[in-house]
Amino acid sequence: MARFLGILNDNNDSDVNRYNPRFVDDNIKLGVNYKRFSKEPVIGKNSFIRSNSVIYNDVVIGDDFRTGHNVLIRENTTIGDDVLIGTNTVIEGNCTLGNNISIQSNVYIPSNSVIEDNVFIGPCTCFTNDRYPVRVEYDLKGPQIRRGASIGGNSTFLSNLEIGEGAIVAAGAVVTRSVPPYYLAIGTPAKIKPLPASLRVPNMI
Repeated sequence: MARFLGILNDNNDSDVNRYNPRFVDDNIKLGVNYKRFSKEPVIGKNSFIRSNSVIYNDVVIGDDFRTGHNVLIRENTTIGDDVLIGTNTVIEGNCTLGNNISIQSNVYIPSNSVIEDNVFIGPCTCFTNDRYPVRVEYDLKGPQIRRGASIGGNSTFLSNLEIGEGAIVAAGAVVTRSVPPYYLAIGTPAKIKPLPASLRVPNMI
């Protein structure tokens, strides 16, 4: 893995091109120093980061990473290999993402979230991590999205929920409780139903 720090522009800088020729868009900020002694981000090979994206220090990202435009990734976040982060998506600090994940545009992932391998998250999904916003002291607890789960677009999640392995959340659902493995959450508030046998298959990401 190569290390990067600073703003990369669309130019013929030989050092940039030697490290990773696919960083080619304008106004990419790699390495926001949010505290003393923080370390510049580590990004794997074959990555493509589009314009106006910002990645803080103390972030580690694997190989074959791709973003849309205007992506924000905050400090102390770890991302595995072959991950797509869509345009206007925000990943707050202290998150862990696995391998082979597809996150579409306009997704909000709060701090202290865990997303395991082979997960799909549809556009405009909103996860939360505070059960009593600005009213009660509460440890911020983001979602735990287990391996192979699939999240439909425009869905909303209360804090500290677990979405089980292979589960599906339907588009537009408001999820107020955890979803067991290979179950379906559908509706507002979401009802939990067994997943049909035809959908008990791996995500094709």
